[in-house]
Amino acid sequence: MLGKMSQNIFVLVMVLCMLMATLHARKIDDDISCSAESIPAVFMALYQCLPFLEGSPPATPSSDCCVGATNLFQKANTTYSRRYICQCIKNIVSAGVPLVSERAKQFPQLCHISEQVPIDPKIDCNS
Repeated sequence: MLGKMSQNIFVLVMVLCMLMATLHARKIDDDISCSAESIPAVFMALYQCLPFLEGSPPATPSSDCCVGATNLFQKANTTYSRRYICQCIKNIVSAGVPLVSERAKQFPQLCHISEQVPIDPKIDCNS
């Protein structure tokens, strides 16, 4: 009798744990924020792009910029990772990195980047 009861309690606890994990996963998807540890990595991946994005010559991004951006954006292969990287970029731009919006729009095409994450401080990363 005690063995059967402990099995039932074990099953109940496992079901509750799965429900909590599901609810937690939904919360993460609904409320994505870029961690302080991730911002430097995202910034360094795009560091070579700053002159282009800020409007400095030349009128095209450097090959080093495109390589760094391509490597970063290749990691954006899920909705969650795209939203996460988007939020990091948004935080960086909002922190005072001057940005020429026309260049930011041209940037993915000029670097031949297929997995795109918008570079725009006004973007809603959850959409």
